[in-house]
Amino acid sequence: MRVHEYQAKQLFADYGIPVAASAPATSVDEAVAAASELGFPVVVKAQIHAGGRGKGGGIQLAEDATDVREAAARILGMTLVTPQTGPEGRVVRTVLIESASDIAQELYLGMTIDRANRAITIMASRAGGVDIEETARTNPDAILKETIDPLLELRPFQAFRLACRLGLPTKTARGVSKFIQSLYKLFREKDCVLAEINPLAITADGAPIAIDAKLNLDDNGLFRHPELVELRDLNEEDPLEVEATAVNLNYIKLEGNVGCLVNGAGLAMATMDLIKHVGASPANFLDVGGGATAEMIEKGVHILIDDPDVKAVFINIFGGILRCDVLAEGVVAAAKKLDVKVPVIVRLEGTNVEAGRQILQESGLSFRSAVDLREAATLVAEAVKEAS
Repeated sequence: MRVHEYQAKQLFADYGIPVAASAPATSVDEAVAAASELGFPVVVKAQIHAGGRGKGGGIQLAEDATDVREAAARILGMTLVTPQTGPEGRVVRTVLIESASDIAQELYLGMTIDRANRAITIMASRAGGVDIEETARTNPDAILKETIDPLLELRPFQAFRLACRLGLPTKTARGVSKFIQSLYKLFREKDCVLAEINPLAITADGAPIAIDAKLNLDDNGLFRHPELVELRDLNEEDPLEVEATAVNLNYIKLEGNVGCLVNGAGLAMATMDLIKHVGASPANFLDVGGGATAEMIEKGVHILIDDPDVKAVFINIFGGILRCDVLAEGVVAAAKKLDVKVPVIVRLEGTNVEAGRQILQESGLSFRSAVDLREAATLVAEAVKEAS
């Protein structure tokens, strides 16, 4: 789960991580009032779940109340397009009014889970305030790393060593070291999967301050943090993903043309590979899991059909805990309620497979049934060809 910059900075402040004074605003009047209370100059920053906001005109320096009013009026309600939003952009509903900082140097600081090393890795670079992905691609040596032993946790010397490797003066390095330790504590205690500050600024007096703040939280850890669940902004998420989450379906929207409904993450990945193999592209990842009911299956099919990019639906089920007859009942119920205008290919195998196939056959609906994956692949390829 992602959170907005202003929400991340509230968490930063709770952990003693230095941030500039700021306040969120959802209207022009609120923005002007916040700026007047903070004092000028301020920065007006669009709040969306994407980076590159400055390039899209979503960040503006304001020297007085007139500047704030003009900036807030322009940014609030705009569809902000950045390299991370895609061409459709995101509608800005909130702006952050933040006191301008006296910046002498810009650094980059990030933490993530390195799955290869099975550990949290801290990354830092002197190339702050720019596209860090481009820096990593063109000059990987500019990205410094410190891997944390999960049994020993982050040791103070590691944080200080990383700060020194950035070429900072001793006093500043000590401040950055404390900054890193506080961010790590937040990362661990709040079950984050990503923390990123770009830029981490060094002020004229050598103190570190977070100018930006990006936090991604592990959905699987949210049951421990009910206070964080309240930070979720459904306006920033794909409507189909929100709909799927409400009924405990694992759904991720992709950019392909074949809707997939599968039980089990491994089978889902194999199904997506199969779709690519026949020249098509998966439109989603939808894992209904082993304990799905007929109602959940029905909802899953509904979500796939609602996706305008889907030209064919491929249902690939290996019946174990989820019996094939239960799956078939859900698919038939969904198809009878919906105006299904795309081909639906169904491949069933496992528990009660014959009963499931019989339900599909006697439904009176035009499902394209496959006995094995080879036949299913052929039917998917034919369906996509027909659609194109």
